Amino acid sequence: MALIVQKFGGTSVGTVERIEQVAEKVKKFRDGGDDIVVVVSAMSGETNRLIDLAKQISDQPVPRELDVMVSTGEQVTIALLAMALIKRGVPAVSYTGNQVRILTDSAHTKARILQIDAQRIQRDIKAGRVVVVAGFQGVDEKGNITTLGRGGSDTTGVALAAALKADECQIYTDVDGVYTTDPRVVAKAQRLDKITFEEMLEMASLGSKVLQIRAVEFAGKYSVPLRVLHSFQEGPGTLITLDEEESMEQPIISGIAFNRDEAKLTIRGVPDTPGVAFKILGPISAANVEVDMIVQNVAHDNTTDFTFTVHRNDYNNALQVLQSIANEMGAREVIGDTDIAKVSIVGVGMRSHAGVASRMFEALAKENINIQMISTSEIKVSVVIEEKYLELAVRALHTAFELDAPAAGNTAE
Repeated sequence: MALIVQKFGGTSVGTVERIEQVAEKVKKFRDGGDDIVVVVSAMSGETNRLIDLAKQISDQPVPRELDVMVSTGEQVTIALLAMALIKRGVPAVSYTGNQVRILTDSAHTKARILQIDAQRIQRDIKAGRVVVVAGFQGVDEKGNITTLGRGGSDTTGVALAAALKADECQIYTDVDGVYTTDPRVVAKAQRLDKITFEEMLEMASLGSKVLQIRAVEFAGKYSVPLRVLHSFQEGPGTLITLDEEESMEQPIISGIAFNRDEAKLTIRGVPDTPGVAFKILGPISAANVEVDMIVQNVAHDNTTDFTFTVHRNDYNNALQVLQSIANEMGAREVIGDTDIAKVSIVGVGMRSHAGVASRMFEALAKENINIQMISTSEIKVSVVIEEKYLELAVRALHTAFELDAPAAGNTAE
């Protein structure tokens, strides 16, 4: 008998019919002898509907009141799912984040979980009940309702699994696991049976949207085994774990991530003096713009060209700041480019294999794809290229690192 925390997202509980299907799935696990705690999101589209309502009153709703409002979405779902379970003869009880006492800080709309009081849930589990908890929400020490921001229900699920010392946290979504890359771009992408937290963190931060970064970080920190599964299709999904299995067949690369939401800025002809990087990036950071990749080139005339990438949504803001910096520093010019994308290869196997980067560069060169910037870490290599070559690059790398699924009839015995 295992204790399993199951999290179902908005599309999984998007209609009453789907909530009934979730109840059937939960009942099946419980009938098999497992103890179950379920975390649910609001029904798909409901949070956006509530935010739109708030914006009809005010363009800038007060964050505290906005949290009070949007937290009601999950309250509807937990009650409906508890009703559906009880109808099936499964004892169930629903709780809001406040009732469980999911204690957070006071950063409304993006609060972080500080502590969970698991006693109430543990009593219910011992009494044979399935506990249904509202994701995405908590309460601060003053009793104010808070919400956890984008992907908050994933984080709730993982945090509850950690607090309850659950055997596994299952994240049910609209895909049947984590793939080597987006199957919509590479038809031969394969579902991974297992991936490490470290690899999943890199994949999530580099553009893979299967899991939210905060949830993966939380799971890694508290060693909570995570499994990504399809809400309405049977299958083993993908297990995310701490284990790095050493085997002869372990791939060098586990996956290829990509991000189209990139933009590049360059300030040219800046005096090459100590502190130049801070003089440029300090004001960019102060404008709340997050910088990703950085390249600095020093010329023979004691000037430097400084290039960095930002999220495309921050491009115009960063460009204005950079132009102001250029005027102050006497730089030659500022140029920008929004037609770029980032492609990354990720894998813990890189640690024990040399020549991974050169293999990547060779594969791109064969397709005549020019590399504009390069960034590396222990388990990833990222490059910036022209956006129009993105899908070609992903397919070429997928093949070069032998990630393509074998053709039908050619599978190994």
